[in-house]
Parts: sequence; structure tokens; C-alpha cells
Amino acid sequence: QVRLVESGGGLVQAGGSLRLSCAASGIVSIIKYMGWYRQAPGKQRELIATTSSAGRTNANYADSVKGRFTISRDGAANTVYLQMNSLKPEDTAVYYCNAFGGVNNQNYWGQGTQVTVSS
Repeated sequence: QVRLVESGGGLVQAGGSLRLSCAASGIVSIIKYMGWYRQAPGKQRELIATTSSAGRTNANYADSVKGRFTISRDGAANTVYLQMNSLKPEDTAVYYCNAFGGVNNQNYWGQGTQVTVSS
């Protein structure tokens, strides 16, 4: 019902910046929230940022990224972004876009994009 396609990952040096994009298609009207998760090798997937899709942005961030990452949404384009500044080696992970909503409050996931931060 909802398809998510991420882009923008890559390799960056510590202290650098990257911007991830996630384009939603399909029945986007059912989306209540969109956000970004990440999963590092050997670790569980963790929520890092969320925003409402109800017409205004209510952003929430994990403590580990507060002040460095910014989530934003272009409603007209059904796209959510993650601006990542002051990147650290510990930010290295596969980053996944998430959409939540629908009658059954289902989670939808993108395919993931690799972010690697070198020291």
C-alpha cells in the first residue's frame, strides 16, 4: 500500500554531513507518521527521528542525535529528509525510512541506505 525509497547514503569523514531522502508512493494518505531508524552491525534497530504527516512537523529525536540531525518533510512531494551534521563513527549504520499508519496501524519500511562515517 505504501512504498518507500531511500537515497543519499554514502561514506563521509567524521565531522561531515549527509542528507538522506525518502520518497513515499502508493496510498500516502494513510500515513500518520514518518521517521528514520538505523541499525548498526550486531545491534538492534533503533528509532532516531520521527515527524507527523498530519500537516505540521512535530519532530522527535533520539538523545544520541539531538542537535546534530534534523528531520523535515515535504508534504507536497511525499518526501521526508534527514539532515545529518557533525557525523561520528558511531553513526555508521544502515538507515531505514519508516511510515506508520493505515487501518491496522502498520509499519512500512524502505530498503535501507548505508551510511559509513570514517574516523
